[in-house]
Amino acid sequence: MVSKNDKGSPWRGKPKPFHPLSPMETHLVAAVGEFVGTFLFLYFAYAGNLMAASLASAKTLSGGMTSETVVFISLAYSFSLLVNVWAFYRISGGLFNPAVTLGLCLSKQLPWVRGVIFIPVQLIASLCAGGLVSAMFPVPISLANSILGGGTSTAQGLFMEMFFTALLVFVVLMLAMEKSKDTFLAPIGIGLALFVAMIAGTGYTGGSLNPARSLGCAVAARSFPGYHWIYWLGPFLGSLLATGFYGLVKYFHYEEANPGQDATHPDEPPV
Repeated sequence: MVSKNDKGSPWRGKPKPFHPLSPMETHLVAAVGEFVGTFLFLYFAYAGNLMAASLASAKTLSGGMTSETVVFISLAYSFSLLVNVWAFYRISGGLFNPAVTLGLCLSKQLPWVRGVIFIPVQLIASLCAGGLVSAMFPVPISLANSILGGGTSTAQGLFMEMFFTALLVFVVLMLAMEKSKDTFLAPIGIGLALFVAMIAGTGYTGGSLNPARSLGCAVAARSFPGYHWIYWLGPFLGSLLATGFYGLVKYFHYEEANPGQDATHPDEPPV
């Protein structure tokens, strides 16, 4: 396009030459996208969590969590993740999670330099989301904090978070990183993976699967339970578990075990 300010320019009437971004500029653009995406994901997830938890607290004497509350909270996080991953994956990949970032770095799907940039960006975005939700909504953000419930021990919570996160990271690797004709639908699978894990875990661990998600609420609420560390170690161990299995199936050429899954016609030879 030619603007009015291009009069007298040697490029007047011609498209301006394309200058590719430098490596540093690409990291900067991706980091900005990751910050905004993580912020939006957690802002709307926290808001939905608060709404559901506050209504449940008003209806139950113990402030306990009903099955409807678990479903609503799970939907809030999974749909917020789905929408924002779909919107931002062309900019930054739409990771929004230090455990997912670690998994992509370990599996060589993401450069380590970008991973080192992304993790602090995700954590800062979570602090901003938690602070803004705390300031805007008339209910305590501690209602969205990651806490153990239902008599869950610290060890049980740690391993739950590990296995829940392993599912999420493996789904990201297989649907988003392994390119196929269905790759464009990866955000749906990723959102559903989070939904399944949160349905199973919300009543016991809060269903975090994401250190940034737990950090933002804890800082805003100024409430760090003594076992807060499981929301870091568990997801990172889950990331290691998922990438280890991903590396195993890649090593043994999993494509040959069930060929033809990306064929578009019954007579098309297996790929």
